[in-house]
Amino acid sequence: MKRTELNELGEFGLINHLTKKFSLQNSSSLKGVGDDAAVIQYGTGKATVISTDMLVENVHFDLIYTPLKHLGYKAVVVNLSDIYAMNAIPRQILVSMSMSNKYSVEALDEIYEGMRLACEHYAVDLVGGDTTSSLKGMTLSLTAVGEQEPSKIVYRNGAKPGDLLCVSGNLGAAYVGLQLLEREKQVFLANPKMQPVFDGQDYLIGRLLKPEARKDIIEFFAEASLLPTSMIDISDGLSSEVLHICNQSKTGAIVEEMHVPVSELTYHKALDFNTDPIVCAMHGGEDYELLFTINAKDADKIKYNLDISIIGEIIPAADGIRLQTKAGRFHDLTAQGWKHY
Repeated sequence: MKRTELNELGEFGLINHLTKKFSLQNSSSLKGVGDDAAVIQYGTGKATVISTDMLVENVHFDLIYTPLKHLGYKAVVVNLSDIYAMNAIPRQILVSMSMSNKYSVEALDEIYEGMRLACEHYAVDLVGGDTTSSLKGMTLSLTAVGEQEPSKIVYRNGAKPGDLLCVSGNLGAAYVGLQLLEREKQVFLANPKMQPVFDGQDYLIGRLLKPEARKDIIEFFAEASLLPTSMIDISDGLSSEVLHICNQSKTGAIVEEMHVPVSELTYHKALDFNTDPIVCAMHGGEDYELLFTINAKDADKIKYNLDISIIGEIIPAADGIRLQTKAGRFHDLTAQGWKHY
């Protein structure tokens, strides 16, 4: 029998491969595999939006530089971000956890305190979960549940040529924060007496260790009576997420480098690492900002929101998915961000 390695398919290729023979059999299943969250509706009224995510020790987090309280907070936030990416409001979470005996009750208390703070901040209830033992390390698996009127739920597949491509916040900071932490980790491993130097880098490190989901952007949409035509959260890098929207919507896109938002701190620290800041923004990941498209006639609704940038335009699929550099040259957009296998 031919053996296919997981890395030949990648995360989304593997999901497509494993689920391609499954079809939705219930009228209550409005959206299954293929978006930030599933959508279910029983009867009339609001639909239920459900998403699940895992954080695995030494894959998604490193305890050498990840405080347990921050880990708990982040575990909640990354799941809520998927609910917001559907233009829905998260209401509940369930937490399942496997851990080895290296963890004490006090350590778990710290993780759950971080979760409690996130639940309090986002007005979300912890309603259940499961715990089990592990031979090594820890895995956190969280499920987030939200709600929204079916007509207001935003999927990845609604973008149309002529739509504007927009992003919240700024990009690349989490990746640069990771480089800082990894550099100091190597110094510490070489000489445990050396203390890390993070003066003035709180923002960059915080973007990695304690991200925030963009609840405020969803609230802005409601206040502005703005419904994006498509949306996704930026977890694997801007380039990957643009490709997801285009592939799901069967369109192309032009991303303009000069309009991709990068903070001044990120820009200068990336140069310190001899890294192009646009590479950090396009491929770094873990920013948990929202990438979305809007009809061009709605441009005035975001004009005065300084936390939203128009970074490009959706174009016909035949015209490709391209990055326009500051010099005016065009390059095909490729996903070079996080690879799971």
